[in-house]
Amino acid sequence: MHVELINYTPDPERTCAVAAYASTHEKLDDEMFKNLDRKRVERVLRNIISRGHLSVIEHASFTFNISGVSRVVTHELVRHRLASYTQQSQRYVKLGEGNYTIPDTIKENPELLKAYKETIDNSFESYKNLLEQGIPAEDARYVLPNATHTSIVVTMNARSLLHFFTLRCCYRAQWEIRQLADAMLAEVKKVAPVIFEKAGPPCIRGPCPEGKFTCGTPRNDEPLFASAKK
Repeated sequence: MHVELINYTPDPERTCAVAAYASTHEKLDDEMFKNLDRKRVERVLRNIISRGHLSVIEHASFTFNISGVSRVVTHELVRHRLASYTQQSQRYVKLGEGNYTIPDTIKENPELLKAYKETIDNSFESYKNLLEQGIPAEDARYVLPNATHTSIVVTMNARSLLHFFTLRCCYRAQWEIRQLADAMLAEVKKVAPVIFEKAGPPCIRGPCPEGKFTCGTPRNDEPLFASAKK
């Protein structure tokens, strides 16, 4: 898995802090953006976020380049509607040597791992044969497994990301999208540390909301998969 923050709103936290002032000032001086000191930016952001006034942080957006992930995880990712996605097309990109994800639960069992690899390798061989017989890539792709690697560019605003991290950094989330969410969180914390200082699963901010489904293991705010960016 490779996750990289390739673009974001310049000075995202200052932008959001200035936007917050727009709701309480009769007129904003054009110089405010330049003159707002860092301590005030942090104070304003912590205040509005703690009070749940999250519309202000929608003014900051973040774009990620993600690759080496399965089609399983991108199907889960695109369920988050307030975002923009551009994914590698299997209609126009003819896949070569099969690259795919292997869950750890399968890696741990040599017999199952062998069967898993044989099944997926056979799928890719069938795909290759269909292409060689003149079948269009958009039809040949039907034999490809969900484990097939793909790439996707994702843009979300800060408010959508906070919601995404709340759901997907949780231990209850599927393991691959949790790994992806942790890697994305590590990236945005580098450029917007105050906005995302309390981002992550609900249990780092208070009681777990999962009820009887709780894992019972509170998480801290450090990504579990800091090594996911390779």
